[in-house]
Amino acid sequence: LCALVCNEFCLRQDVRTYNLGGMGCSANVISVDLAKQLLQNQPGARALVISTENITQNMYKGNEKGMLLQNTLFRCGGCALLLSSRRVDALRAKYKLLYTFRCQLSDNDSYNCVYQQEDAEGNCGVSLSKDIVKVAGRAMRQNFVMLGPYVLPIREQAAVVFNHLAVRFVTLARRRHWPIAEHWEIPKGYTPDFGKSIDHFCIHAGGRAVIEGVKKNLGLSDRQVAPSVQTLYDWGNTSSSSIWYEMDWVERWGGLRRGERILQIAFGSGFKCNSAVWVALRVDVTKRRRPLKQDAAASPGTGPGAASPETPPQAGPSEQAAPNGANGAHIASKKAK
Repeated sequence: LCALVCNEFCLRQDVRTYNLGGMGCSANVISVDLAKQLLQNQPGARALVISTENITQNMYKGNEKGMLLQNTLFRCGGCALLLSSRRVDALRAKYKLLYTFRCQLSDNDSYNCVYQQEDAEGNCGVSLSKDIVKVAGRAMRQNFVMLGPYVLPIREQAAVVFNHLAVRFVTLARRRHWPIAEHWEIPKGYTPDFGKSIDHFCIHAGGRAVIEGVKKNLGLSDRQVAPSVQTLYDWGNTSSSSIWYEMDWVERWGGLRRGERILQIAFGSGFKCNSAVWVALRVDVTKRRRPLKQDAAASPGTGPGAASPETPPQAGPSEQAAPNGANGAHIASKKAK
């Protein structure tokens, strides 16, 4: 893919290219994280990130139910992002990258829940385990432990600490058989409200079960998961590019405003959970309520479980270029139709 792009657009000979193949559906956030580190080490540079899904080589021709799902769920799709560490590009940036966090589980259950293998007849395909939602929940929990201190308000962080101390205190008291502790119940774990610091959620459209699992674990509303539900309904699972189809949905139907924070959550084989937090610098008002797919299916509320967004506010003139900042990377994105 890198050689194809370099040839098609006649890029310079000193351009550095990286093919991040086999990284699963979370490859986009991994690529953005790599580009961020490269730009931090080389101020004044630009990085092009391209994510695409090619299902042709993974088409399963056998009869195993656990491996046939990929043929109906995955779809071809792609997106391209231009990131920059040039100060001048900050004047026309659409987003600024605030944080990226990566987590990978290495136990056997996590490793085998999404696994490429051959069936009894020698047909190669990807096997999806029934435990994938449970594994995704554990990976997301570990990722959010790292993410929380950077995005949650002080009150929510204090509630988490207080709950953790209360659980440890009651557990210790009952373990030591304190007389009064017999009447105490161990408090349930507290799930912080990320909606108090995040305005929009882009959850990887890996399947209805994955979206519903994240919704339940984080206590999100139908409106907050609408970008993921509608993207899955309209486009299917486009792998690593799905979170940017969701970002585009937020721009068109989610009432995105300047200064709002967007959280992207991506899951991949391995098992990996990666997240990225962006802040909107500019809003392209020309995209308001104009579907990317020119039919009724792309309008909000048509997909199962989709929520109708509020009427979006007016914003300033939009910018199409992409970009930078001293403390974070800025980007402009363009969907592959």
